[in-house]
Amino acid sequence: MRKTLTAVLLAMTLPTLAMAMPEDGPRRGGDFGPRHGAEQGPRPFKDLDLSKEQQREIRKLMGEELKNRHDITQRYLDKLPANEKTAMQDELKAAQAKQQKAIRDLLKPEQQKTFDEQQKKMAERRAEFAAFKAWQAEQAEQAKKN
Repeated sequence: MRKTLTAVLLAMTLPTLAMAMPEDGPRRGGDFGPRHGAEQGPRPFKDLDLSKEQQREIRKLMGEELKNRHDITQRYLDKLPANEKTAMQDELKAAQAKQQKAIRDLLKPEQQKTFDEQQKKMAERRAEFAAFKAWQAEQAEQAKKN
């Protein structure tokens, strides 16, 4: 049970990371160094000299794998009692808040301002997505009635 719960917790962080990703995909370079290898595709495959089509297909496969992992994780989460689900969600939120505070503490004041703005935008996007999911569920319910 402990190993399963650990795996579930780890898998639950993946959507958070996906939400934190910029809308146009992962960025390379910037303040973290030159854009070396950016045209080479995903990092683990940079030495393979992939074509653009191969890069696109690999990204597609990796996205499908991420979705499959999420689906598997959700199946196991659905089997957990409600109190354990709530406890897990609370623990994940606390861990995320702790990580964000640690990151923020490492930043300079002007960076903190930008970081705070980014966090606010992500929170707004999450709220919009939650509202969309609620609307989607409502539409599905109405479709069942009709």
